[in-house]
Amino acid sequence: MREHDDEPPVEERLGDALRERGDTVAVAESCTGGLVGSLLTDVPGSSDYFDRSVVTYSYDAKRDLLAVSRESLDEHGAVSAAVAREMAQGVRDTADTTWGLATTGIAGPGGGDDDKPVGTVYVGLAYAAEWGTGESYVESTRHEFDGTRLEVKQQFARAAMETLEDALVD
Repeated sequence: MREHDDEPPVEERLGDALRERGDTVAVAESCTGGLVGSLLTDVPGSSDYFDRSVVTYSYDAKRDLLAVSRESLDEHGAVSAAVAREMAQGVRDTADTTWGLATTGIAGPGGGDDDKPVGTVYVGLAYAAEWGTGESYVESTRHEFDGTRLEVKQQFARAAMETLEDALVD
């Protein structure tokens, strides 16, 4: 990841940026199992901007809590750009936050294949602009990391927070 000894960790930088903008965030987590929410709430005062983290590990949980479509799950699988986008959009809209952030990936050691090897994560990001501006959006990015299950989960969580941090400074 891109953290250096001379700068605060991403969860602190992200918290400062969200607070400065008056923005809020909710997180939908699959492969990270609540780690993004845990890291965000490690920062004192995170209740100023952090609403919730919803762990939706199963297909049923993704459908029930986030309204991820059966079609996306059938066609693309849980670890996909389409599902990451729907997860981010679903948590943003159900929590009524400025931002929705989502993680869905393969932490390993099994479960990967040639197209989606172990260490693959899709990060979904959804932004809610002011009504009528047409500036709301949802997107996803794909990353691949190496390491043990616990190491890649840490990398997944930090990549998700960096994705949101990047969107805030653009």
